[in-house]
Amino acid sequence: MSAPLVRELAADGYPVAVTCEVLGIARSSYYEAVARPPSKRSVADAQLAATIERVHTDSRGTYGAPRVHAELRLGLGLPCGRKRVARLMRRAGLVGVCHRRKRGHRPAPATHEDLVQRVFTADAPNRVWFTDITQHRASDGWVYCCAVIDAYSRRIVGWSIADHIRTELVVDALEMARWQRRPAPGTILHADRGSQYTSWVFGHRLRDAGLLGSMGRVASSVDNALIESFWSTMQRELLDRRTWTSRVELAAAIFEWIEGWYNPRRRHSTLGYLSPHEYEALHTAAITAA
Repeated sequence: MSAPLVRELAADGYPVAVTCEVLGIARSSYYEAVARPPSKRSVADAQLAATIERVHTDSRGTYGAPRVHAELRLGLGLPCGRKRVARLMRRAGLVGVCHRRKRGHRPAPATHEDLVQRVFTADAPNRVWFTDITQHRASDGWVYCCAVIDAYSRRIVGWSIADHIRTELVVDALEMARWQRRPAPGTILHADRGSQYTSWVFGHRLRDAGLLGSMGRVASSVDNALIESFWSTMQRELLDRRTWTSRVELAAAIFEWIEGWYNPRRRHSTLGYLSPHEYEALHTAAITAA
């Protein structure tokens, strides 16, 4: 431990002889340590640290040690320990993006029963969907985003972005989900009690598609926790990390984050650190093989 410290002090202009005397080590020991080639472990750590830094950068600076470790192991096929990854990330000053508190919802009368009962999983795609609206401010005004998420794979199957929060916003997201997934009649779509979801227009679109509406209790964001978790992820990994100069710029960033990062590439701990696309591909392959 002393040789690196002596080396740093020598680089700062302190005489080696004086530094060794103060630290109580022999100068011969210092020069021997300096001349000694780096150990295999040190070389391996340096190489792994460079790879970790690249993975962290590719994650847009959002991955912590668990997801970096998953990318190294599953994505790059590099065997390494999670604690070792955490140690090298601490040494390099690399951190993930942390959670933030969730926001509540304004309650409204329910038009559907709660068919989900806080069960946020499904045994196949297009069995249970969750939907909600979030908002974020740009310099020239608010941007509103509605998304529909599949409980099986955490994939965003439908979304819409607008500068308003009228019923058309949620209807457009629903129509995109229907067009992309072609769900069979009986698929459950769970929402909160916002006025957009209790409207006649939205209810009519649900019935026309053969979907089953579902709503949680009054003022309970926990009943819609799956989509709330998605908003929390987008908030901390994208929206809160910079100031947005225009609504157009913000809307484009949301689109790119969902379709260019979250769905195809972002690893989820609940999916065994696979992305939504990868997780659904495994399901499709299993069905085909069967």
